[in-house]
Amino acid sequence: MGISDFSQMDFSALKQVEVRTVNPDTLVDINDIKVNTKLPKEERILDFIRQIGNPYCYRCGKVVVKISFNDTNATLEDRIENLLRMM
Repeated sequence: MGISDFSQMDFSALKQVEVRTVNPDTLVDINDIKVNTKLPKEERILDFIRQIGNPYCYRCGKVVVKISFNDTNATLEDRIENLLRMM
């Protein structure tokens, strides 16, 4: 499976999984993911997605995790720096 196979996936549908109603037993536990760090970056990303199934909703132990991203160029470091300046 290459990058073109993932372009066929409906990532918008994966984003829409409702964390309150999803069956945790259907989610992959991120602790079980083993990515080969010797692979090139693109192949590591593909390997992670292959294993996790839905990169937006997964389990971490018994906890269901749902992630999302803002449409912005601000980095995590930018946000932390702004937070510290407000304190």
